[in-house]
Amino acid sequence: MRTTMPKGYIIAHIKVTDPELYPEYVRLDTPILQKMGANFIVRGGRNEVVEGTCGDRHVVMEFPSYEEALAAYNDPDYQEVAEIRRKSADSLILVVEGT
Repeated sequence: MRTTMPKGYIIAHIKVTDPELYPEYVRLDTPILQKMGANFIVRGGRNEVVEGTCGDRHVVMEFPSYEEALAAYNDPDYQEVAEIRRKSADSLILVVEGT
């Protein structure tokens, strides 16, 4: 029986408040996160909230492990770029372990 190590995920629910500035965040964060192992599974796209409330944009990134997902979020280069997101959107960001 083969065991699979749990993966790590960064899940973001975002409400863009400055649509002119937000694309700059996306342009700059993508290469940083991909270099750290991110595989973008969901990034924007159509969505419908069927229960509860949340932002209008959703992102799911898969990493090889929870530790790598947390390290990517805490990376100083990413955190510098994340300031653009903080200025241009309201965000809920989670780091989650899963399979």
